[in-house]
Amino acid sequence: MAATPLIQVEGLSKSFGPVKALRDMQLVGHAGKVHAVMGENGAGKSTLMKLLSGVFRPDAGTIRLRGETVQFNHPSDAHHAGISTIFQEFSLLPNLSVAENLFLGRTGENGRAVGRGEMKARTVAALAALDLRIDPDRRVGALSVGQQQMIEIAKGVLADASVFIFDEPTAALASHEVETLFALIRRLAGEGKVIFYISHRLSEIFAICDDITIMKDGAFVRCVPAAETNVDEVIQGMVGRPIEELFEPRAAQPGSVLLSAKDLRGEASPHPLSLEIREGEIVGIAGLEGQGQQELMRLLAGFDKADGGSLVLGGDAIEGHSARRRMAAGIGFVPESRKDDGLFLSLDIGANMATAAIARRGILSWVPGIRQQVGGIMKDLAVKAPNARTAVVDLSGGNQQKVVLGRWLLAGARILLCEEPTRGVDVGAKREIYRQLRQFAAGGHGILVTSRELPELIGLCDRLLVIRDGRIVAEVPAEGATESELLRAALPAVESQAA
Repeated sequence: MAATPLIQVEGLSKSFGPVKALRDMQLVGHAGKVHAVMGENGAGKSTLMKLLSGVFRPDAGTIRLRGETVQFNHPSDAHHAGISTIFQEFSLLPNLSVAENLFLGRTGENGRAVGRGEMKARTVAALAALDLRIDPDRRVGALSVGQQQMIEIAKGVLADASVFIFDEPTAALASHEVETLFALIRRLAGEGKVIFYISHRLSEIFAICDDITIMKDGAFVRCVPAAETNVDEVIQGMVGRPIEELFEPRAAQPGSVLLSAKDLRGEASPHPLSLEIREGEIVGIAGLEGQGQQELMRLLAGFDKADGGSLVLGGDAIEGHSARRRMAAGIGFVPESRKDDGLFLSLDIGANMATAAIARRGILSWVPGIRQQVGGIMKDLAVKAPNARTAVVDLSGGNQQKVVLGRWLLAGARILLCEEPTRGVDVGAKREIYRQLRQFAAGGHGILVTSRELPELIGLCDRLLVIRDGRIVAEVPAEGATESELLRAALPAVESQAA
């Protein structure tokens, strides 16, 4: 007999007008387990978690905590019941200290105010419980994103929460911060907490989670132990198709060389780099994180000035061109961080897509028929928005990424430099992005792409270059390539042992 669930959802439903966001949903969380909740954007994950955290009230169904039915009319109700949610957007005040943030709105026994001495002592205890070495008096705005996330987790520890909800927790974390987060999650699970984990990164799900609940169209599909399933089965449950169907057929035969770099180097890329991208070809850059992928992309885009070597686009030398001139020549750049580097969040979809096309024609110019072109690209990319006047900040991550891609389709780019093209994007949107990238290449253009996900590079690309310590050390056809083969080339220890 399985132990009584610490938290259980039965028949939970929620509608917003005519839209049924959640239908007869079920979810079971056992103490000491990390439980993934997976589904495409729009599958109902966020609605479910907002019901559990008291942001919304259900239309039907029950939530049981330790066997007792509970009702949350406000997030504070869920908080007091022991449910702590760590959203992608933190609720911290950057101008206050760590201790002040942890005790914001919190009172002591009998409703009394908490003194500074007690505040600091309890903060130290909460941080120590997570094995965190962060100064309680330090201003939160001075902390890294990873450290700020730890402070959000410490809030739950301070409240003695028994259920933790993590919503895309690694989206903005560096690799060492991800390991710290995973260690914290395992520590919480070891203390008998329930952790619900939402992420589009399948490698993380299988690395950290015990159970996986799959949702589709607002409804429960199935729950399965992570050890008893695989990536293909999870994806098929989410989107109704196997993983092989996510990727388009590879290029039959690439055309002539479109972009050629020979012994190219810059301040952040001191080692000479040589590569070619042909018409119709998608080339991937594989390697361990921080091995020079980002520096290479910025050198090619012109954000890092070339100190030597040559860069030729379609027969024209462009190594001396600025980033703006390279853009005008036909190089498009899709940065890893959409919100920080890729989008104008205060503008709508149409304005964001039009920026590169207008910039190529000079200041104060306009592009004839641009509104119709934007509408056509939105349709081709399946951007889920009422129209081009929709604010880009209101879009999901996948649709924001489509807007960035649409910008370069509209501008007529010949080469696309893509960093992490599907970061934070659900599986359904990934397939659409893969289709558009392949279609772009098939039009006689070229793409250079980086990704932390080796299966993505293998499935998407025609050819793979492995980078290590700022040098390209191997080149392999993507078809037939394996993760182990790429890792062997990427790991310096393997080379030294073989020497």
